[in-house]
Amino acid sequence: MENSTETACRICGYDDSDALFDEYGVPQYVICPCCGNESGLGDDSVSQVRELRGLWVATGAPWAEPGMRPDDWDVLRQLTAVPPQWR
Repeated sequence: MENSTETACRICGYDDSDALFDEYGVPQYVICPCCGNESGLGDDSVSQVRELRGLWVATGAPWAEPGMRPDDWDVLRQLTAVPPQWR
């Protein structure tokens, strides 16, 4: 059986390997240090995810926790990590 635990943020693609949704799809209510979204709140439909992502990008893709932003961070590269079903 394939592990279906989600670790990448559905909004911005940030992935630090912490489970955001368990293997049953249950949200773990983890706040993303990049976009600030809390898993399980507003990210349960593709339309909501796209809207939140658009708002985040439109405001300059600010980090919720700026001190965690890597020096070589690239928003476009990170967005490629968004799970395909949430793009």
